Amino acid sequence: MKQTAKLFMVALIAGASTLGGYKLFVESDTTTAIVTQDETSFIPTNYTGLNPSAFNTDFTDAAEKTVHAVVHVKNTTVNRQPTNMMEYFYGGGKSRPVVGSGSGVIISPDGYIVTNNHVIENAAELQVTLNNNKTYNAELIGTDPKTDIALIRVDSDETFPYVPFGDSNEIKIGEWVLAVGNPFNLTSTVTAGIVSAKARDLNEFDRNPQSFIQTDAAVNRGNSGGALVNTRGELIGINTAITSETGSYVGYSFAVPSNNARKVIEDIMEFGNVQRGILGISTINTKFAQQQGIDISEGVYIADIEKGSGADKGGLKKGDIIKKIDGYKVSKFSDLVGYLGSKRPDDVVDVTVVRDGDKKTVPVTLIKLETFTIEETGLEVRNANKAQLNAFGVKKGVVVSETQSRDLSALKGAIIVKVNDTDVANIDDVKRVMRSAGFGDPVKLTFIDGQGQLNSYIFR
Repeated sequence: MKQTAKLFMVALIAGASTLGGYKLFVESDTTTAIVTQDETSFIPTNYTGLNPSAFNTDFTDAAEKTVHAVVHVKNTTVNRQPTNMMEYFYGGGKSRPVVGSGSGVIISPDGYIVTNNHVIENAAELQVTLNNNKTYNAELIGTDPKTDIALIRVDSDETFPYVPFGDSNEIKIGEWVLAVGNPFNLTSTVTAGIVSAKARDLNEFDRNPQSFIQTDAAVNRGNSGGALVNTRGELIGINTAITSETGSYVGYSFAVPSNNARKVIEDIMEFGNVQRGILGISTINTKFAQQQGIDISEGVYIADIEKGSGADKGGLKKGDIIKKIDGYKVSKFSDLVGYLGSKRPDDVVDVTVVRDGDKKTVPVTLIKLETFTIEETGLEVRNANKAQLNAFGVKKGVVVSETQSRDLSALKGAIIVKVNDTDVANIDDVKRVMRSAGFGDPVKLTFIDGQGQLNSYIFR
């Protein structure tokens, strides 16, 4: 019995030793540590690997450079309130001053200021208040209602802070910008946003299409005429409009590009009016072109070429689709309008078109756009070139470029040779005849139509 117990103990000890050795020398070599990592379809909200400076843009330098050059503009107009029927029909009545206001941007050290035309319209008196609360009287130098740009000046021996012009053609969608205004005489106010869109036309059916920079920087009433600047403090736009059902800012504001504003004020200073250069083409919008079966998604379709124009001489043809101008992409008509708005007559631009599937670039010399609207008739007329006059077999006259009434649409392109039985050779002749006409007098136009027939039409 004792012998059996001893054998059992030996077996037990041997078994324990064998198991312990296995655990110590064998199992430890074959054990694998498994770390479980839950996978997810969500992307962590951090910016690891991105440039931190992209999210730490400092606006203080641009704001400091700008706020002292943005001014408050006070416009005093005089309204006359008729006190009887005679004054109502023939003018007169009690005078009443009406005060409006907006903002402006000093663009030179000698006190030239750019603002909106609607800020200073019909002004009897203009006053400018700087960010340091100093107030000056200002004089009107000139305006351009089509672009809503005006130039005024403060006459002083002081040297004023000013904002340098930037190149609005080079701005990019998503770029940070500051809107600086001086509304309600609160001294300069700065808001920040990004460029939301370029070459934005607020009304595609407007006879005078615009090309705005759209931004989400907050702009409200009183900010009109203020500065839109980049992060370097350069002027890239003049804040002009907002679109809103309430009349207050709701996320959309619009600025005239600085290249266009600069060209307008330089024209006003040099010529006293704005010199507009055009290609000499007629276009149709993309939607209408597609309805006509024309394969176009981007670009500007040339529907017709004005004879003798730069487009005609340069070799552009009806049916060409403009894709670029001076290397800048043209996706829509407002892209083209915006770029040409910074050019003058006789400037040469390189126009890239697609013709029959092939791309080609041709130089085009811009011609001068000279128009006059005969208000009593609703007709806009332009100086006719030699090719147009020759086509109608006449030596002088003006061409009807636009009609405000569909009933008169057949007159578009006709050559007017007489106004009130007086020969006219250019729009200056038309202006002179119309100025000499009495108020309410009928207007007689003698013209040659598309069939070469001489006709007269009396507008009453």
